[in-house]
Amino acid sequence: MGLSTESAAQQHSGLVDPERFRSVMSHFASGVTIITTRHEGIDYGLTANAVSSLSRNPPMLLICVNKASNTHKAIAQSQVFAVNILQEHQSKEAQEFAQSQPNKFSGMRFWYGELGAPLLSDALATIECRVTEEITGGTHSVFLAEVQSAQAIEGMPLTYYRGKMGRLTDLRRQNAMSLWREMQWEDAS
Repeated sequence: MGLSTESAAQQHSGLVDPERFRSVMSHFASGVTIITTRHEGIDYGLTANAVSSLSRNPPMLLICVNKASNTHKAIAQSQVFAVNILQEHQSKEAQEFAQSQPNKFSGMRFWYGELGAPLLSDALATIECRVTEEITGGTHSVFLAEVQSAQAIEGMPLTYYRGKMGRLTDLRRQNAMSLWREMQWEDAS
């Protein structure tokens, strides 16, 4: 039997409101990645910004993936994934992989890496990983993984800041304009 909304709220009393938490965390700028894997002949992928290096020796990283996604299930079963760090012009790809739809790879240029995960041809960097541990936290799993291969090209990253994807300079300009508008609004009142 599931918890009612009220009892779930009571269980988590004392914690910050989830929407406030999301708003505050949007102030943390990050890169944008597409996490990919292949399991039983099917390619899976999703857009993620919850990616972090974990250890230099041995080389390890972690990703956070929503347990409700098909990609989560495929990573948990295959025990391998790739992190494709996107270039500043790849917001369309990021938006496509953020959707729950079949055939995300249709029209994409990619190849299969050493571990079998799809690697995007135009990615700024690709990192192939083998899962060493899965930790559950709320709605997501944290996959700890050892890095098996990594390569990068020259370029600028696609960034995510305050709910928007873009280039570093564009995001700074957009947020400066938003701040200016807020200041004008406050002066008028």
